[in-house]
Amino acid sequence: MNATPPPNQNDPERPPASPAAGRSVSDAIAERLARSRANGGQHPQPPPRLEPDYGRRIAPRSPRLALEPERVPTPVRRSRRTRHPIVVAGNAIFMLLILVAIVVGGGLYIGKQKFEEPGPLDQAKIVDIPRGLGTRDIADLLQREGVIDRPWVFVGGVLVLKAREGLKYGEYRFAEHASLRDVLDTITEGKVVQHVLTIPEGLTSEQIVARLLQNDALAGPIKEIPREGTLLPETYKFTRGTSRDTIIHRMQQASAKALQEVWQHRMPGLPLKSPEELLTLASIVEKETGRPDERTRVAAVFINRLKQKMKLQSDPTIIYGLTGGKGSLGRPIKKSEIEQPTPYNTYVIEGLPPGPIANPGLASLEAAANPARTKELYFVADGAGGHVFADTYEQHQKNVAKLRTLEHDQNGSAADTATSGTPPAAPAATPVPDPAPKPSANGRRSGKQ
Repeated sequence: MNATPPPNQNDPERPPASPAAGRSVSDAIAERLARSRANGGQHPQPPPRLEPDYGRRIAPRSPRLALEPERVPTPVRRSRRTRHPIVVAGNAIFMLLILVAIVVGGGLYIGKQKFEEPGPLDQAKIVDIPRGLGTRDIADLLQREGVIDRPWVFVGGVLVLKAREGLKYGEYRFAEHASLRDVLDTITEGKVVQHVLTIPEGLTSEQIVARLLQNDALAGPIKEIPREGTLLPETYKFTRGTSRDTIIHRMQQASAKALQEVWQHRMPGLPLKSPEELLTLASIVEKETGRPDERTRVAAVFINRLKQKMKLQSDPTIIYGLTGGKGSLGRPIKKSEIEQPTPYNTYVIEGLPPGPIANPGLASLEAAANPARTKELYFVADGAGGHVFADTYEQHQKNVAKLRTLEHDQNGSAADTATSGTPPAAPAATPVPDPAPKPSANGRRSGKQ
């Protein structure tokens, strides 16, 4: 049997228990109103509120309240969005990306250190990287040559720095202990090795072509021998693999430019009608002397002879007519060869030969265009690498006689040395006996035969 719990006398909010257990709520309200009227309309003051005793059970205010369940705070439910599979997958991917970033960052840091460490080369080395190699092929080649020892780091550096398109073929010089970064910078910046080709003054075109064919750093054939005198002797720089025709073209351009500039600044009144005649005269001057201080005087001798309609009588023209530009005779000129007619033999023909007899340098071109202001018509070797000059034929003959005496003494000394048992020095070339006296320009003893 469910009995109503006894009223709590200390609860000020609970109404006093009614003596009639079965009366209704309306009866209790009516009773309260009656009491209020008896007190003069004043509501009774409620007793002071006491703090609840938590150690005791608190009864409900009414049976209706007792039947109602106690209110418990509603638990906070997790958002359906956080439990969505896409969100879960996104969180997993995000964590994976963080992990990958950490791994990649660490790898880059270590790779950067390896990339900038000194390399294994003990001394500088030149390596030729052929055309058409890929990144991995270049790395393998550098490893075989001992330039690098970590090809995978080199490949990684190329990828990270996006330098694949900048890799250039060619011949490179890598410094001692060059790091991978230094090696890559050398290749991408195109710091190829510059080879040097020096062409001496006075060589014929055929001799220059022979030198080009002997140079293994050049490539390709030479279609034809260039016209004589059109190649400027100079020092040329080129990279390995440059074609020989390219070098010849550069030499021809340099020669044409030099000739044009010298012709424009020539001395007035020269007996030369064209730049080609200037080139021809410069080639004779080039072959006659190798001393810079004599070029203008030698050029003056030939200019004076041209003005006086005298034959030039230059020994190098005899040699060129005999060899056809293949080089020197390797022996003294014979008397019969002096009188042998060729288009280039200036002992026979009048004036200049039909073309150059060699490729003159810039100094000889300038000497022919601006000769010394002298009246000299003759010169002959002095026996010491230079020449002595003369205005008259008589003085020239005396100079030639001195040269013959000097040569005779040198030959006699060599013979005495040989008979005494001492190894002889190389004898001087025996001069050819003079023909009938002629006003020869140089006594057939030039400086560049």
